[in-house]
Amino acid sequence: MTSTESGGDRAASATVELALGEADVEAHSASLKKELGVRDLALTQILFIVGLTWIGVAGKLGPQHVVFWLLALLLFYLPSAVVVMYLNRLMPLEGGLYQWAKLGFNQTVGFMLAWNLWLYVIVFTSEIGLQVATYMSYALGPSAAWMTTSTPFVAFASAVILSLMIVASTIGLSVGKWVHNAGGVMMLIIFGSLILLPVLGLLTGHLKVYNPLRTSIPSVSMYNLNILGKLGFGALGGFEYIAILAGETRAPARSVGRSVLIAAPIIALMFVLGTSTVIAYVPQNEIDLIAPLAQVLRAGFGPFGIAGPLVTVAIIMTLAMRVAQASVSFTAVTRLPMVAGWDRMLPAWFSRLHAKYRTPVNSILLVGACSFGISLLSLIGVGQAEAFQLLFNASGVFYALTYVVMFAIPLIGLRGVTPRPPLWLRVAATSGLLMTLLYIAFAVFPIIKVDNALMFGVKITLVVVVMNLVGVGILLAARRRAAREATG
Repeated sequence: MTSTESGGDRAASATVELALGEADVEAHSASLKKELGVRDLALTQILFIVGLTWIGVAGKLGPQHVVFWLLALLLFYLPSAVVVMYLNRLMPLEGGLYQWAKLGFNQTVGFMLAWNLWLYVIVFTSEIGLQVATYMSYALGPSAAWMTTSTPFVAFASAVILSLMIVASTIGLSVGKWVHNAGGVMMLIIFGSLILLPVLGLLTGHLKVYNPLRTSIPSVSMYNLNILGKLGFGALGGFEYIAILAGETRAPARSVGRSVLIAAPIIALMFVLGTSTVIAYVPQNEIDLIAPLAQVLRAGFGPFGIAGPLVTVAIIMTLAMRVAQASVSFTAVTRLPMVAGWDRMLPAWFSRLHAKYRTPVNSILLVGACSFGISLLSLIGVGQAEAFQLLFNASGVFYALTYVVMFAIPLIGLRGVTPRPPLWLRVAATSGLLMTLLYIAFAVFPIIKVDNALMFGVKITLVVVVMNLVGVGILLAARRRAAREATG
């Protein structure tokens, strides 16, 4: 046998191994209900990716925001979209990125990726009680300011919202998808109002000048690189997330790709034109980074005498969207312990499905309990609050590490699988990888003023390393358990 033939056999063997892995996952997924279509996926993409605070962050850049957004779109957004479409078409499996990493590299990489994604979502979801209190205090006015500082109220809000998420996730996507769809529609309505506001201002004479694409060239600096990383991964990440639910999607290989093609241009326009509206109405040094939407709606609709009621409605809609975003994160991440259980990386208890709804009820309860536990950690005691803050700061790094793996799959993964990823895809993956590493670098070593930048970096690094060592411990325990079962 020639060396070429030997290499061909190895490639064929690897391709067969990939196909066998997919068949095994698809066999497990057969009992899941197929609830999601292209419309559901596209609306969920819009809801999950678009964050309202980013138009304020970009607005602080003034006219330079257009250049920053275009660079972020070119260097991260489009690369992430094409890599997600490629990997989902190759492996349209329940578990999404976990399955891509497992089949593209190995089970260890897949498990550690899922662990980091799980940590990120637990921290992200744990904030929901405090955010509910904050938005309600904005909507109800000064008399409700006590809500944000009341530990019992925040804990109660967390318990109620997380309980509702557990119930909705247990019933399944037959209900959950309508929550997510409604959130996506509200996001479109709010941003549509935001984008049309300057046009209305010009027509009525309340706004003198509006140049949505007016720009200036930024200088190259550490600060600007930090902003670029944040507007890339921070603002525009998320296309891969909905693929976790591929096993509950009708024709996932086609549907997820189509949803990305529909949502991508809409999201890009929402960010760029939404930022232009902020700049048109609010002075650059006065932009509120916490609630830029309420600020610009108040400024834009103030002359019409409807700013007060409109802002209240917008705040309530924003709260509803935030709960829907948390629901997307919660619903999808509960599938990760389930698929890890399929691979015997976790006990079969995590993969047990509800008899009626065919959802991973035990995994759902675990995620809900962990999210509530982390939310309580942030509310009690100085030491625990500091620990939570470190965990929160590290959570973005947890998520970014999953993107490092995703972009690495077309570059160094899928060894021996043919055909190899095309050159243009590998170029896109390299660009996305570098942008993600840029985000991680500035997350660990911030250029903003902190008491001690070096100590801050050390603490964040320790949190990331320690939490990943916990994941390694869980993985080793799973392997020992599997070995005992095999020999017993």
